Amino acid sequence: MKTKITKILLLFTILISFTSCEVIGGIFKAGMGVGIIIVVAIVALILFVISKLTGKK
Repeated sequence: MKTKITKILLLFTILISFTSCEVIGGIFKAGMGVGIIIVVAIVALILFVISKLTGKK
């Protein structure tokens, strides 16, 4: 189970690192408030997925 989680986290890290410049540029164009909401939503989604994979409530 830990190997599966490690692979998924590695995949997320790779995907995020490839598009990080575009995301940051879009955040500054859209405005700081919208950017903060987007970042919080993404973090919440990632935490939700991880909690479902680990089976913790």
